[in-house]
Amino acid sequence: MAVRLLTLTAALLLAGCGTTPQTQPQSEQTGPKVVATTSWEAGFAKAAGAGNVTVIVPKSVLHAPDYDPKPSDLKAVADADYVLYAPFESFAPKITDAAGSKAKKVEVALDNSRDKVKAEVTRLGELFGTQDAAKKWIAGFDAEYAKLAGEVKAKWPGGQQPKVVAQMFVGYAADLAGAELLGVYGPEPVTASQVAELRNKAPQFVFENSHMSTGTVLPDANAKQVNLVNYPDDDNDLLGVYRANAKTISDALA
Repeated sequence: MAVRLLTLTAALLLAGCGTTPQTQPQSEQTGPKVVATTSWEAGFAKAAGAGNVTVIVPKSVLHAPDYDPKPSDLKAVADADYVLYAPFESFAPKITDAAGSKAKKVEVALDNSRDKVKAEVTRLGELFGTQDAAKKWIAGFDAEYAKLAGEVKAKWPGGQQPKVVAQMFVGYAADLAGAELLGVYGPEPVTASQVAELRNKAPQFVFENSHMSTGTVLPDANAKQVNLVNYPDDDNDLLGVYRANAKTISDALA
């Protein structure tokens, strides 16, 4: 991927070109200035208490590592206190350096598993100095998670625990559903031998990652595919991921 290593001066001259990074409403802009590569990192930042968050990669780009940074992105990182990115999004530290930014570059562990989310939100809250906000969010998260898990369990077919296989990045949804996780696959497309192995486990459902989907995972298998999400909507509300997936799973179980 070609990354435009422009000087900050050039970036400012061209800042009006390309896609404009998405920033939270002015009324919500509190705390440190955070630039997040995607709404996934932004969701973690917001949960940790950051109110001034700008997202670089548009939601229309489903695979963030493929994103070609714009001059306006350099302007955003130039003014940031923190730049949040995933290890596989190598363009983020490059454009931060190219912009001459003094922002602290922070790798975010993008894992929506319940305990890992709480650990990462706690870490970011300590980093931002917003520990109280992070603790408050975690308390709300625990309550909402328990509520959603109960709603999904109430939809179990015949009251029986469902059996699933899942794309590795949405394996956390099996816990949310209270399902028995028989196996995981990906992130690479499944091979013929992997398809056979997964089919032999006789899952009732396949939890697929809609952001990396390559189509039907287990063709000719008696398993219902359920497409789930990892990224929040434009509001960067990480809880929205769990609400959306709980509804999708409940609908599939019904």
